[in-house]
Amino acid sequence: MTFQTRGLDFLKDVDVRLTVELGRTEMKLKDVLSLTEESVVLLDRLTDELLDVMVNGKLIARGEVVAQGERFGLRIVELIGQESAMAGTR
Repeated sequence: MTFQTRGLDFLKDVDVRLTVELGRTEMKLKDVLSLTEESVVLLDRLTDELLDVMVNGKLIARGEVVAQGERFGLRIVELIGQESAMAGTR
């Protein structure tokens, strides 16, 4: 039996989870429990900073929020290449 490789084409139909991270914060549980509908939670990002785009928890790009009609979208500004990924592990 011969296995013919088609590159990575066979992976193109695999479902992955794409997430966009607006920011993070740390809170005590008592503060989380006291949140109400009008609460504001401050995040660690500034309004002009790019958002992290992750696939299955791995950073792949950075982008900015855009409005398309009545929906929000994301414009990819920077793809994280192999060089950037390697620099982050040093």
